Amino acid sequence: MMSQKILIPYSRTHLEIEIPKKNLIAVMESKVNEFLPELSQGEIVCKALDNPIGSQGLEELVTGKKDMVIITSDHTRPVPSKITLPILLRRIRQSNPDIDITILIATGFHRATTREEMIDKFGIEIVENEKIVVHDSKDNDSLVKLGILPSGGELWLNKLAVETELLIAEGFIEPHFFAGFSGGRKSVLPGVAGTETVLANHCSEFIASDKARTGIIENNPIHIDMLYAAQKANLSFILNVVINAEKDIISAFAGDSSKAHEAGCEFILELSKVENVNADIVITSNGGYPLDQNIYQSVKGMTAAEATCKEGGVIIIASACNDGHGGEDFYSNMANASCPNEVIKKVLKIPRNETLPDQWEFQILARILSKHTVILVTDMCDSEMIKAMHMEHASTLKEALDTALEMQGKDAKIAVIPDGVSVIVK
Repeated sequence: MMSQKILIPYSRTHLEIEIPKKNLIAVMESKVNEFLPELSQGEIVCKALDNPIGSQGLEELVTGKKDMVIITSDHTRPVPSKITLPILLRRIRQSNPDIDITILIATGFHRATTREEMIDKFGIEIVENEKIVVHDSKDNDSLVKLGILPSGGELWLNKLAVETELLIAEGFIEPHFFAGFSGGRKSVLPGVAGTETVLANHCSEFIASDKARTGIIENNPIHIDMLYAAQKANLSFILNVVINAEKDIISAFAGDSSKAHEAGCEFILELSKVENVNADIVITSNGGYPLDQNIYQSVKGMTAAEATCKEGGVIIIASACNDGHGGEDFYSNMANASCPNEVIKKVLKIPRNETLPDQWEFQILARILSKHTVILVTDMCDSEMIKAMHMEHASTLKEALDTALEMQGKDAKIAVIPDGVSVIVK
C-alpha cells in the first residue's frame, strides 16, 4: 500500500507516522520556517527600530525623560532577549545616558522567574548590571487600580508600569489559541496585571466566544480588554519579533503598541494560515519541547486540530507530558467531572469576577472533548491520569492511528498538522 511518512515533533526529538495516501487529505504546515531573511537577527531588530510604525522613534521618545520601564517576557516565553534587550538599552542610552531604566518581567499569572532563568534569558551582564523587577500578580501592594475594563472586570496593573514617565515593551508574536495572537498588548494584560484582572479577562463567557480563537483579534472580547489595559497604562512603544522553530528572529515590528502589533499579526497570518479540510482524523503535536511537557500546555495544539476536525472525529496529539497534568486545578476539574459536558455547564455558571485559576484551560479542553475523541500519544506520562481526564492514551502514533481508524472506518479522511501551535486554520 502506498503511504507517506511524516515526522511529528515530540519532546526533544520526532516520532514518525506512515499515513496511507488514499486517506491523507492534507499536511498542514506554517511557512514560518521556510521564510529566509536577508539580514542578521540584530540587523532585523535595528531595521525595525529605524522604521517605527505609527510612532516617533525610540530615541525621540526617551529624550528628556527621567525614567522609563521596559516590560519583557518571563521564562515561559522564547523571546530572544539576549539579542533584543542589549540593542534597546544601547539605543536608549545613546540618546539619554542618564535615564533611569527598570526592566519589569511580565509573569502574568505564572510563578516568579528565578535568577538562573534570568541569566539564561537575558545574559549575566544584564542580570548583574540592570535594575530588574519581577511582577507578582498577587502582591496587591505593588498594584494600582485604573478603573474598569470594557468587560466589567477591575483593571489592576503594576505601579511601576503605570507611574513611569515612559512605558515600552518587548515581546514576540505567534498565533494564540484564545487571544488571537501573542505580543503587543499582552505585555500589559496579562503580563503586568493583578490576579483579579487576569481572571476576569479569562472568564468563561469570553473563552466561549467564537471570536476568542487562534488568529482572530477583530471583535475578540479578550483582545478588546487587553487593548484597553495597554492604553490605560500608556504603553507608548513596542518591539515585537517573529521567530522560527530554531527561535531565530526572522522579522521584527516596532512602534505604536497597536499599529506595530497589527502589522506583525498580518505578517504571521500570511505565513501561518492553512485551509480547513474537515477531516475525520487529525494528527498533531504541541511542537515538541518545551511546550509539550504537560497536558495543560498541550491543549493549545489540540485547538488547531479542533478547527479542522469534523464533529465526532478523532484528534491524535503526540505530546510527551513528562511533567504530568501541569496544574492541580486543571486536572481536578476534569477528573472530578463525569463527562466533559458537565465541566462546560459548571464553568458557564461561574461569574466573570469569580473565575477559577486555570478555568480557561479546562474549559477549552472540555469544549474539544465534548465534540471529539482525543487520543494522547506519550510514553512519558501516566496513562491513568490521561484517562481520568476523559482522553484516550496510546504509547505510539501507530497504535493511536489504528484505534482511530477502527472508530472512523478504513476510508477515513486524515489530516496532519505536524506542529499544532504554529498554524492558523482558516
